Amino acid sequence: MTAVVVHHRTDAAPTLAPDAPVVVLSNSLGSTLAMWDRQVAALAEHFRVVRYDTRGHGGSPMPPGPYTIADLAGDLVALLDRLEVERAHLVGLSLGGMTSMRVAAHDPERVDRLAVLCTSARLAPASAWRERAATVRAGGAGAVAAAVVARWYTAEWRAACPALVAAAEAMVASTPAEGYASCCEAIAAMDLTGDLGRIAAPTLAIAGADDPATPPDHLERIAAGIPAAQLLVVDHAAHLANDEQPAIVTAALLDHLTGGR
Repeated sequence: MTAVVVHHRTDAAPTLAPDAPVVVLSNSLGSTLAMWDRQVAALAEHFRVVRYDTRGHGGSPMPPGPYTIADLAGDLVALLDRLEVERAHLVGLSLGGMTSMRVAAHDPERVDRLAVLCTSARLAPASAWRERAATVRAGGAGAVAAAVVARWYTAEWRAACPALVAAAEAMVASTPAEGYASCCEAIAAMDLTGDLGRIAAPTLAIAGADDPATPPDHLERIAAGIPAAQLLVVDHAAHLANDEQPAIVTAALLDHLTGGR
């Protein structure tokens, strides 16, 4: 499938050099680039921070499905081309992590360092993703919004932050049904386990200790399969660990992406 021109935005501190390195943030299924709001200010002190909406999400186009992870990876590489960025750090959560791993394995010359959060190289059973796609096509993304957000955050966080839970559910519900469903089908067909050994970029795999969607063992397998990888398990965090534990996750990302400087 031809790459689409995804909606993106770039943030950088006013004092940052124009040729500063680039970090690209890739979002999860059912979210927009806003899911990275808690990371941007700190990252923008060191990097030109590029966020984008996955095809079929937010402000990006929604080509007809089905989609594959290779299609989503092609969109990311095309974004780098449009921005004239030869090489970037990639950070992806869940679906964004799958997309970023695919780019790191198949276009290694474009990736400096890689960080993947709350994701998987293979997320079985495929039937569950096809069933979710059918549910969304029948009733819209709002039909799954509450169940999705219940996996995004721990019960304690949801009880303490009802307004943020409502905003997250609204974000999921606003996702176009066909875009959401087609990305579900991409996850159903995805198997990156054979690609892990091809990833040369130094990699940080971050798991949420309480993540029911991609439990820590999924990130353990990623870290074990990539030659230069390390694992971080974040306590008191579910699937959107970056949002629930922003201080820990942002500090870990900065340390990794700056090479420990």
